[in-house]
Amino acid sequence: MASMSIALNRFGLGARPGEDPGGDPRAWLEQQLARYAIAPPPLAGQPASGTLVAQFADYREQIGRLRKAAGPSPAPASGTPLLSPKPAGAMAPLVAPPPVVQAGDDPAEALRKQFGQQSRDLYNGAVTARALAAIQAPAPFAERLVHFWANHFAISGDKMEVTNLAGAFEFEAIRPHLMGSFRDMLFAVERHPAMLLFLDQAVSVGPNSPLAVRAGNRLNVRRNLGLNENLAREIMELHTLGVRTGYSQADVTEFARALTGWTVAGFGRGPVAKFTGATGRPGDFVFADAMHEPGTRTILGQQWPQAGEAQATAVLDHLATHPATARHIATKLARHFAGDDPPPRLVARLGANFVKTGGNLPSLYRTLIASPECWAPGTVKFKSPWEWSISAMRAVGTQQLQPNAVPGLMYQLGQPVWKPGSPAGWDDVAGAWAGPDAVLRRVEAAERMAQRTRDQIDPRARAAAMFPAALSPATAQAIARAESNSQGVALMLVAPEFLRR
Repeated sequence: MASMSIALNRFGLGARPGEDPGGDPRAWLEQQLARYAIAPPPLAGQPASGTLVAQFADYREQIGRLRKAAGPSPAPASGTPLLSPKPAGAMAPLVAPPPVVQAGDDPAEALRKQFGQQSRDLYNGAVTARALAAIQAPAPFAERLVHFWANHFAISGDKMEVTNLAGAFEFEAIRPHLMGSFRDMLFAVERHPAMLLFLDQAVSVGPNSPLAVRAGNRLNVRRNLGLNENLAREIMELHTLGVRTGYSQADVTEFARALTGWTVAGFGRGPVAKFTGATGRPGDFVFADAMHEPGTRTILGQQWPQAGEAQATAVLDHLATHPATARHIATKLARHFAGDDPPPRLVARLGANFVKTGGNLPSLYRTLIASPECWAPGTVKFKSPWEWSISAMRAVGTQQLQPNAVPGLMYQLGQPVWKPGSPAGWDDVAGAWAGPDAVLRRVEAAERMAQRTRDQIDPRARAAAMFPAALSPATAQAIARAESNSQGVALMLVAPEFLRR
């Protein structure tokens, strides 16, 4: 690829009509770091996590009262496809007044269905807002980095409360810290209600904590209380150190004990909430000392004698700047920008920068821009479904989206937004996305997109602008021979240059 095309496609999200990096593509990328908008216009009106937690808690209380009055009813469904039409940013209150109940209806079931529909509307609105922010982005390199970090710190909307919070998680924990430090983003992520609920940290209780002791004495507490290691394990394995970097299962367990007490305000009710003191504005991170496991912890060969919240904070601070964390982050960035097999010299360069700067993120981004490995000719990465979809919509000049268009497309292509099914996030290698069936689905989607252009795009001129000095003669010839402009656009969207970056 020519350097201009690499800047547009490998670093960016694909060219838009009229987009020109100018004579110095590297300078164009650096300038985007200053142009990045934490809250671009498409995200306006998206509800905050505190609002969503309060509404979910109110819903759960209403369900509890209705079920208590009416007797047992089916448990709420989770993980259903979220494909309901609703404009981005527009949503009904998540908890409306109790529905009108006809004779023979189950009011709890009626409320559950109503809340499920409103949750689907919320999800669709957040996904559409995310897509519009990417399509319209004046700083596409920065937007790509948002998506990178959201996948690194992945949550998965397999539970209704997590699905509702998925957009807020990216908008609140990732976007504000994109141009800050890795440490600050790490703390924002681990304290966000979406992560605490996704990995069940909000209900993790130390076995010798005041709450567990009181529960053991049967003092007005009826709960299954116990230590949960999910967050501790994923912080070490996925968020910081990486797998096989010297930590042990004992380190995970000890870190989980240190993390006890990290929870979310607004989800507790009754004697447990009163006893733990986990009160505050719904959705706020709170430390509940009554849930915390007392004592000194031994983690990674070091003693951590701090009391209360300070103990896990100290461990997380240590992990944020650990050399293994530097290598892990450097490897993932190198893989994303320079190929499925990360060049060792690039990994070493990024890791050294991470250690030197204490994880300053803009410095890492500038190192990527300056590294020759990221400008290697050819196409080094097969696009994920999300990357391909956004680049295709940018290429055809999309300005507006139907409410369920992007959620539906991403389900069709196999990468539903914020639903990787695992805290490991979506794979970032060609083997995950380049299968024959997956490519066929892109062909079908490309045909639909092209038909909507109604022959109003000259595909030969558009392809040349999308890939300046990088369009192969074979692709140019295929597009030129198309029977119509729409067919030419469809061919452009599935050309080798477009499927890869």
